[in-house]
Amino acid sequence: MGKKKRRRDYPVIENVEMQKIAAEGKSFAKVNEKAVFVPFTVPGDVVDVKITESRSSFMEGKAIRFEKYSDMRIEPKCEHFATCGGCKWQMIPYEKQLEAKQQQVLDNFQRLGNFDFPAHEPILGSQEQYYYRNKLEFTFSKRIWVTDYSRELDFKDLNMNGLGFHMPGMFDRILNIENCYLQASPSNEIRLAIREYAWKNDLTFYDQREQTGFLRNLIIRTASTGDLMVILVVGEPRMDLLNPMLDYIKETFPQITSLMYAINEKLNTIITDLPIYTYHGNSFLMEEMEGVKFKVGPVSFYQTNSPQAYEMYKLAREYADLNGDELVYDLYTGTGTIANFIARKAKKVVGVEYVPEAIDDARVNSQINGISNTVFYAGDLAKVLNEDFVVENGRPDVIITDPPRAGMHENVVQQMIKAAPQKIVYISCNPATQARDITLMKDFYKVAMVQPVDMFPQTHHVENIVLLERL
Repeated sequence: MGKKKRRRDYPVIENVEMQKIAAEGKSFAKVNEKAVFVPFTVPGDVVDVKITESRSSFMEGKAIRFEKYSDMRIEPKCEHFATCGGCKWQMIPYEKQLEAKQQQVLDNFQRLGNFDFPAHEPILGSQEQYYYRNKLEFTFSKRIWVTDYSRELDFKDLNMNGLGFHMPGMFDRILNIENCYLQASPSNEIRLAIREYAWKNDLTFYDQREQTGFLRNLIIRTASTGDLMVILVVGEPRMDLLNPMLDYIKETFPQITSLMYAINEKLNTIITDLPIYTYHGNSFLMEEMEGVKFKVGPVSFYQTNSPQAYEMYKLAREYADLNGDELVYDLYTGTGTIANFIARKAKKVVGVEYVPEAIDDARVNSQINGISNTVFYAGDLAKVLNEDFVVENGRPDVIITDPPRAGMHENVVQQMIKAAPQKIVYISCNPATQARDITLMKDFYKVAMVQPVDMFPQTHHVENIVLLERL
């Protein structure tokens, strides 16, 4: 058996003044001409930094002592700030968050893109800075993270069962969440009541190391229509335990419109390949935009910030500038949200998505809205989108594309160029891969508009819409 590799003992650098907001929610400073990135700091903070990683061109570290707090810094709203892995920008005023996200898009385009682009439009801020998420997933665990640790603690006397979020970098530890400010009421009340019920009834919480335990996950989904979905995921088919618990949830929270459960006996936490049973109410939520209804199933994708998604889709429709005669391709269509949203302004919309179940939802969403000018295909876009596909469906006037963070496969980009639409509306959750993809199209398309959109306040994530026009 080989020797365990020893961690290097990096130094502490004192009195480091953070200079600017950088990528991934960290702030940046220079020490002896070398970049240092430190999370949970803001420009103007003066900190002692324990270096955790050192490369030839940069270092990473954590603040172990604040010598001086920046005038920019504000009090975080959440009591779990800096312990929980989410909402890393709560200490930054929202207007400064927006400035940093706008700069992030510009930096990626300047550094990674090789094309001309106009001045970016001012970033579109979110209506809500808290309580904006319509979906949260919590984990049950028998190994909570003890925040008030001391050597005198007797762990035998501690209740180590908790319900919350995974600790950053730890697969088997969760932070027992008391309040989360990301999802509106009754999300907190439901989570706390379920945890209390489990404690009182001595139900076992899942042990990720031993792969044992009854309670595994809790998913809460809300909709702008008022619909409320709760999904309880358990690790054993124990209906004698499950039925009373579901009855308790239904009776305690009569506003739940969809109460569901799944039995996951696998080693992973994925439930998209499992049957999800409806215990009470509907098997779906209903969302709505401008009178267009969207049926959202328990594992269906829907943009997490519903009001901001509506604003983003309106911008995409505006950039497409449809007059009713256009053939539109909607690539990475998901459940057909964009396709159905714009269908009334187009002659025909062709949606393509990798996940067959999402395409089933897209077709249903067209049916329930009486939309007859959409057609949807399931398959790998890099293989589906070829010349035969274009011949069969027609050459598009407009392409709207909203790929995952990895961006588009080069084959997809090349086929888009061959399809030669007059306009491409490119929505991205990763301006870096977006800049890469646009560079591949620079000889055929010019960048006409750039519009950053904030979908995730209190985080460093940013969406970006780009209008490309054929040269």
